[in-house]
Amino acid sequence: MTTSTATSTPFVPGTVLVTGATGYIGGLLVPRLLDAGWRVRALTRSAERLRSAEWADRVEIVEGDVTSGSDLRAALSGVDVAYYLVHSMDGGGDLARRDRELAEGFATAAADEGVSRIVYLGGLHPEGADLSVHLASRVEVGQVLLDAPVPAAVLQAAVVLGDGSVSFDMLRHLTERLPAMVAPQWLRNRIQPIAVDDALHYLVGAAGLPAEVNRTFDIGGPEVLTYEEMIQRFAAVNGLHRRLIVGVPVLTPWLASHWVGIITPVAADVAKPLVGSLVHEVVRREQDLDELVGLPAHGLIGFDDAVRRAMRTARPDHVLRDVLTVTAATIASAATGGVATQPDSRWYRSLDLPSWQPPPLAFPLVWTPLYADIAASSVATLSRLEAEGRGDEAAAYRRALWVNLVLNTGWSVVFWRVRRPTLAALEAGVLAVSSADLARRAGAAGGRGRWALVPYAAWTAFAAALSTAIARRNR
Repeated sequence: MTTSTATSTPFVPGTVLVTGATGYIGGLLVPRLLDAGWRVRALTRSAERLRSAEWADRVEIVEGDVTSGSDLRAALSGVDVAYYLVHSMDGGGDLARRDRELAEGFATAAADEGVSRIVYLGGLHPEGADLSVHLASRVEVGQVLLDAPVPAAVLQAAVVLGDGSVSFDMLRHLTERLPAMVAPQWLRNRIQPIAVDDALHYLVGAAGLPAEVNRTFDIGGPEVLTYEEMIQRFAAVNGLHRRLIVGVPVLTPWLASHWVGIITPVAADVAKPLVGSLVHEVVRREQDLDELVGLPAHGLIGFDDAVRRAMRTARPDHVLRDVLTVTAATIASAATGGVATQPDSRWYRSLDLPSWQPPPLAFPLVWTPLYADIAASSVATLSRLEAEGRGDEAAAYRRALWVNLVLNTGWSVVFWRVRRPTLAALEAGVLAVSSADLARRAGAAGGRGRWALVPYAAWTAFAAALSTAIARRNR
């Protein structure tokens, strides 16, 4: 670690406490601190969640909650530097009040235990702007720490480029999944992103700042880009065609965050603070931390190199492929079934139908939304399974879907064209079993749409019963 030029006394790392060690930045920061010679203590609500980390046997794990004063004091006892990496990313409750109270409690406990410095990572923002609730809360948390007795270094960053960073995930998936998009005009605001390795360099260096330093520091990479330019650069680095982006003035941050929640794996509540920060131009106003802790040995990493590094460990994203193939297969199944269906044929009118047979008009009214449900739910299920690294389950679901669509199409051909009600009843039964299995697989994948295929399974079960009744009455 680069020592400060403000003192001639060699800096000797002591003990640090890292809160948020189960998070993205915290999990990467711990090994960097260990490599720099610090003794690391990690505070977590669940020690079990940290035991699988590669560095778990090199740190002291303390189980506790940042909402508990006694837990905080126990964790901060004997600590020289405390990293406060706690953020509320959901939209529940009074977010600003909750974050403020947590920061005040942490600062008080740190002062009581004689901590020498607090380091916090907040959001880069323009002075005097009307900030979103989330970004304003982060700014307020930073000010709470600066006003406390313990000296604080409040680092402020914009988009962090790294595999696992939520802001990078949003950029990546928007670019990969949308060859063309309608986007708000504020995607042309300037942003200064930073590679995660450079952000970690600054965070580690901040622990050794002189005792009198108590202030904010802007951190960022060597390039200033618009979000639109970041999308196009990401596409170019990853061999994708240039994206078509049409700007519109009416897409509000609230609407945009929900749109992001639909298109990407980033939930709308998590996307909201990210989208809210893009409304503003977020560019470094000073480079003072560069002088105090020095630049990384390799220099600051440019945008393209940061993206390449992040994508080395990123799981492949097949959502665009899944959207195209699943949609095409579902449409083909629906179209083939529609062409095969002949409700006005003399043969069909000659059949003895049960009294509970729905009128012909009911079938297109039911099947149209069901086909849409199959396509949308299947894409969402495959996306979730692949994003979570459950590739075997995704492959099994995809095979089950193809079988189901073939059976779906086959029934129409066998019943309406081949005119074999008994054989059609047998196939309808197999289709019902296949549909129930598909719904089960979607449910096992989890997520908001885990019950979405239940109506399809229920309808095919009804169709199997109806088909069986027709076969029996027309032997």
